Amino acid sequence: MKNFKQSLTTLSLGALSIAGSLFLFNKFKKEPVPKSVPSFFAEPAPYIFAHRGGMAERPEQTKLAFDHAAELGLDGFETDVRLTKDHQLVVFHDDMVDRTTNGSGFVYEHTLDELKRLDAGYYFKDINGNTPFRDHEDAKILSFEQLLIFYPNQLINVDIKDHPDTEAGKIAPKVMYETIKDHYAQNRVLVTSFHKENIAAFNRYSNGDVALGASEQEVAEGFIKFILGLGKSFETAANTFQMPTSFKGIKLTWPKFIQWLLERNIVPGFYGINSFDEMKDLADLGVHTLVTDYPELGARFKNHH
Repeated sequence: MKNFKQSLTTLSLGALSIAGSLFLFNKFKKEPVPKSVPSFFAEPAPYIFAHRGGMAERPEQTKLAFDHAAELGLDGFETDVRLTKDHQLVVFHDDMVDRTTNGSGFVYEHTLDELKRLDAGYYFKDINGNTPFRDHEDAKILSFEQLLIFYPNQLINVDIKDHPDTEAGKIAPKVMYETIKDHYAQNRVLVTSFHKENIAAFNRYSNGDVALGASEQEVAEGFIKFILGLGKSFETAANTFQMPTSFKGIKLTWPKFIQWLLERNIVPGFYGINSFDEMKDLADLGVHTLVTDYPELGARFKNHH
């Protein structure tokens, strides 16, 4: 949620301007009915997800990373997808391949086969500054379909990255739903996006069959309305909020805010959780999903929780 700052700032101004008029409406409005909890969240909490497969320990978004996290027993992966030139979804974060592979150019300029030939371990360095995974046969970009096939027992929290105003962004939600449906993965995939338009477009295809995450704007709106005492007026189709632990010195891990989410069956989740103590503290507050860059840390927490 790198644009969370902008979303929160923009929405805070809007919220403050309408706070007075909303107050009376909110005062007499009934509490919203708690949402039903989708099957994605049926397993015991807390969930420990490997961020991009566990980007601190293996080359991000590669089979090497996903294998490592799965072997350690993590509940699943937090990952991203982008559309290729031939309208396939690949598991990839950036809009360009330059940072993590030996290739260059935008993802959308390459076919799936071209992307699979790149070395996605080329730039990864271990703690000693070495590049141990260059030319590794499993340091490869995967298609989203491969991810579903290779890891049938893992939960997959997937973020549609392409901007909704682009051709790729207009196509990706439909391709995403068709891929999930073709592999009967509706109960083990959570779909989210920075962009609320992507989530809405996906939900038009899925019609509630697949769990949804909130967009950045929805998270910011929910938090602001909670702070202003306007929480009863907040409505969303999302099943979960995934957040940083703080923004500009403002804690988002307030126990009352977490409880507010839980009362509405909006599953609270936090990313960037890279210490054992922080995992424990958040789990004790009722946080359901913890996303970490370090699968080995996540496995140690699961084994001692």
